[in-house]
This record gives sequence, C-alpha cells and structure tokens, in this order.
Amino acid sequence: MSDPNPAQAPEKDDKRTLLQRLVEFLHPRPETTDELIATLAEAEDNAVIHTDSRVMLERVLQMAEMTAADILVAAPRMDVLDIDTDREALVMQVIRTAHSRFPVVQGARDNIVGILLAKDLLKLQRSPDLNLRTLVRPALFVPENKDLQALLREFRATRNHMAIVVDEFGRTAGLVTFEDVIEQIVGEIEDEFDTEDEPEGDIFALADDSWRVSGDTPIERVAESFECEVKGSDPDEAFDTIGGLIAHELGHMPRRGESLRLGGLLFTVLHNKGGAVRWFKVTRVAEDAAADAAQDG
Repeated sequence: MSDPNPAQAPEKDDKRTLLQRLVEFLHPRPETTDELIATLAEAEDNAVIHTDSRVMLERVLQMAEMTAADILVAAPRMDVLDIDTDREALVMQVIRTAHSRFPVVQGARDNIVGILLAKDLLKLQRSPDLNLRTLVRPALFVPENKDLQALLREFRATRNHMAIVVDEFGRTAGLVTFEDVIEQIVGEIEDEFDTEDEPEGDIFALADDSWRVSGDTPIERVAESFECEVKGSDPDEAFDTIGGLIAHELGHMPRRGESLRLGGLLFTVLHNKGGAVRWFKVTRVAEDAAADAAQDG
C-alpha cells in the first residue's frame, strides 16, 4: 500500500500557489519605484503608516537614483580658505561666512590641500606659533557620479562630514556635506543660525560691520532695523519677506554668491535651503549720487 503523503503534498503546494496568485492578482506587488511610492501613498490613506514615515520612505527611494552631482555646491560658489592668507584675515573670513568646515586651497581654487574645521582655529589662540598646516585634515574626494547611498556609507565609515566632488577630468566640481545627504531623507535640518522659533526672522551683527539677515525676515523689519526704505522696482507687487522681494527683483531663485542692491543695502546670498534663501549677508553701500547726477546732466 502506497504512502498517501506524497500525493497530498503537491495538492497543498498547489493550493498555496493558487492563493499567492490570487493575492497578487488582487494586490499586485510593486515592480517600479513609482509603483512602490503609490503603494506607500495607499498605505498612508489606509492609516497603515504615518505621513512622516511615508514622506521619509519616498525620499529614501528617490535618493537611490541621485548622485553627488545632484546636490553639490558648485565650485565657483564654494567658500574656501587659502592656506597662505594672513591669519587675522583667515579668522575674519571664517567669522563672516560662519561655516563649521572649509576646503583649504593653496594658490588656485582647484588646488585643494585639505579641510579645516573652524573650531581648530581656537588652537591658534593657545599656541600662536602653531603651523596652520598641522590643523588641516585630509580631504575626502568623490566622483560626480557617486550615488548618495554609497556616499552616505562612506561618510559614516570615514567619519568625514564634507567631500570634495571632482569631475571626470579630476577638476573640482564642488562640495557636498553629510548634512546635505541626510536632508535628502529627513528634510531640512535647522542649524544654530536658523530661526524656527522666531517667525519674524532675525538679524545678526557680524564683526566686519556687516549683518546676517534671514530670508524670511519681513521687509518692514529690515527697513526699520537699517533705517532705510526697502522697496522693489514694481510698485504694484507686494512682498512680505526680504527673500521674496529679492527673488522677484532678480527674476529667478537667488543662487549662492549672487548680490542685489536695495535701499542703500547690498544683499549677498550666503546660504540656500529647500529652494529658498536662508541667509543673506547685508552691508551698507554708498548711494551713487554722483552717477545719478551725471546721468541727469
């Protein structure tokens, strides 16, 4: 008499396979990133996951298709320190730009010799005879096509927070930071200069007789603080924030390093985040009264 078990096993296997096929027919598994994102949206609608979780998961999926070239700060807009610069001027530049780390060059901007942490400059106060070169740390160089997930792993493995991005010819294309990569997942990260608790924006005086002004500062507050009239070229257009006004005047989203003069003030873009200007550097400039008089003549 034959054992009935072998005959029953295929029947059970067939039933499971049929059930799987039925489930897949009714709820097909996503096969592309777009389909997976749509599935996440459906899960959010059904209260399976929270909105914040869905957004973060979507960003992780989208980041898989991004490279260092997609988020880098272009080389012409990099704030770099020249190792041969006078120490006092070097410190003033660090204070003015307010970054925590800088690419260090020697001579040409493409000749990057390392990275300098702003906090390391404090060591010069204790040891004035210390050679600045001893404070410069090795730079991490990555290609433009480095995918962000691999870059994130490299940042964690090497404990670096900044990478210099080079093009296919070995020239400096720009830089990217650990924070830039993380923001692709969690969204914008507020730093110590951000003013989330201050809805009216903020204005900080700097050591070189200039100011840091947040892009969301109301125009009225800027005008009051600097005792000047700040208005655009089109009297029919009304704007609430200084960032919105300057973007309108330029005709495009301001880029880092761009400048515009309004009401006797020179606004220079220091830092962009989330597609908007986070910080301007503001300096007073003399009115071109002589030039205007010459034109009138």
